Amino acid sequence: MTETLASSMRLAGVRTGQVATSLSFVNASLLISRMSNMLQAPLLGGMVDIAILRNNPETLIGNFRIIIFAAFIGNLIGAILLPFAVAVFTRAVLRFEKRASVPRLIVSAFYYKNIIAMAKIFKLPSLASFKNLSLSGIPKTFLILNVFMVSIYAIGVLCSLLAGALIPSYRVTATQLSGIVNGIATILFTLMVDPVAAHITDQAAKGKRPVNDVRTVVFYIVLGRIVGTLLLSQLFLLPGAYYIESVTAFVKQVFLR
Repeated sequence: MTETLASSMRLAGVRTGQVATSLSFVNASLLISRMSNMLQAPLLGGMVDIAILRNNPETLIGNFRIIIFAAFIGNLIGAILLPFAVAVFTRAVLRFEKRASVPRLIVSAFYYKNIIAMAKIFKLPSLASFKNLSLSGIPKTFLILNVFMVSIYAIGVLCSLLAGALIPSYRVTATQLSGIVNGIATILFTLMVDPVAAHITDQAAKGKRPVNDVRTVVFYIVLGRIVGTLLLSQLFLLPGAYYIESVTAFVKQVFLR
């Protein structure tokens, strides 16, 4: 949910003219995501250990599919809250110009008057939100690649854990190989997705593109997150696990020679 809401930073940056500041807020907002991952990791590890002890790694498949579905729910909630997030982040960027301190800005958000102010600007998507969304002049390839990137990111660690459960004697090796799945997503994001989205955002901030182009990009990026975690992540889970299992077996043979 947090990562989906972070997409609204682009639109907030264009509306305020503070693109660099807005994008720097992404790291601050993603602290919640990183914290949740940190708390989730030992729980996943415990789930894998119990499955191995019970000699029933197949139970992990159903459990991991539920976890992926939870990621889909998080993306969906983030998409529903996106208009509200844009409004809040727009005001936060403008406030930051005066305070120039992210910790102070976060603390001030919990002041009673500011909570009331945020409640007053709360809004959900409406039919008007989807008007004038046009892909004309916007590259389609990076939006398609975004779907694959998100779906792969969502399952990289899960695939390595599942592979480790399938070959418990080498589960440490398998868990260290999540990068060979996530690495594909990282390459797609770094070379094909983020630069294009950033270019469109910069052009809109300079007045070379309509702001509506950024709205369209944000909408389709978020839609890609929803579709990716709902469908493709579920589809790629087992192939990804078997892929890591085969690489683990290859590494094992290298050291047994």
